[in-house]
Amino acid sequence: MSYPPARYEGEHGEVSATYRPADHEPEVTYPSGNTVHYLATSASTDGLFGMYRWEFGPKPSGPSAHFHRSISESFYILSGTVRIYDGERWIDTVPGDYVHVPAGGIHAFRNESGEPASMLLHFSPGAPREGYFEGLAAGLGGLSDEERAEFYLRHDNHWL
Repeated sequence: MSYPPARYEGEHGEVSATYRPADHEPEVTYPSGNTVHYLATSASTDGLFGMYRWEFGPKPSGPSAHFHRSISESFYILSGTVRIYDGERWIDTVPGDYVHVPAGGIHAFRNESGEPASMLLHFSPGAPREGYFEGLAAGLGGLSDEERAEFYLRHDNHWL
C-alpha cells in the first residue's frame, strides 16, 4: 500500500487549518433532545470524510438496523454507554471503544442507559450527511411512503 496522489502541490504549505471550540452550538437538535455537531463535513474536507459529534439525551433513541452502500461509518465513544449493533449482536460500548462498519455492513446504535452519552461519527468517503440529519430532525411524518423511501435512498440508508 502506498500514499494516495498528492492533493497539494505547493512548495511552502499554506495556512488552512480550521478550529471549532468545544462550546460551539450544535447544528441540529432533535425533538428527543439529541444534538449533532458538524465537526467536519464532506464540503469542508473536499469529500474525504465527514465527522460529527452526536450527543444523546437520556431518553432511549437511535436508528434500527441498516446499512450504507457507498460509505463506511465509524463510532468512537466519548461518554456514557452506547449500544451498537454489529450485524450479529448488540455491544454495550463505553468511553474509548471504537467500532468501524465498512460499506455494506449492517449496524445500528442506541442509547438505552437512561443517562446522557456522546460519540464521534466518522463517514468515509465524505457524504452530505447534514441533509440526512436535518431531514430527520424536521420530521418525516408529513411525507408519503414514496417520498420517505426516496429520502432514505438519496441518503444511502437501507433499512432491514
